[in-house]
Amino acid sequence: TMNTKSTEILVGLFVSTGIIALFFMALQVSNFQSLQSKSSYTITANFENVSGLTNKALVSMAGVPIGRVSKIQFNSEDYNAIVSMQIDKQYANILPTDTSASIFTAGLLGEKYIGLTAGGMDEYLQEGDAIDLTQSSLVLEQLISQFLFSSTDKK
Repeated sequence: TMNTKSTEILVGLFVSTGIIALFFMALQVSNFQSLQSKSSYTITANFENVSGLTNKALVSMAGVPIGRVSKIQFNSEDYNAIVSMQIDKQYANILPTDTSASIFTAGLLGEKYIGLTAGGMDEYLQEGDAIDLTQSSLVLEQLISQFLFSSTDKK
């Protein structure tokens, strides 16, 4: 019985270690580190549709994470969504004022993120500035319904 007791303790320790390791891996995968700890500046962008975009979603440029979505609000004046983004201070004075923002999906069914594409202007986005050129989120349901209705129209 002493041998089975030590085996049970070893198995318990092994399972506990595995659960703790999974917890830390989940934190790494979900990019839990916040940009608020670093210094950052805020810019905004108006989108017609932000379907699937969430707070803390990644903001990237050329595939490199440069910030996070900090707030998503509804604009009752033009019925659009206003997305606030916190951009890491080290990327200050490198985003031209004609930068464009698009909402993309990571992988086929992955999470949504904002991809920025630099323009060619010599002036740069500062704290509180807005991105004018935006491309909204592609909504899978809308694409499917467009495809279905376009194929029934031909018949």
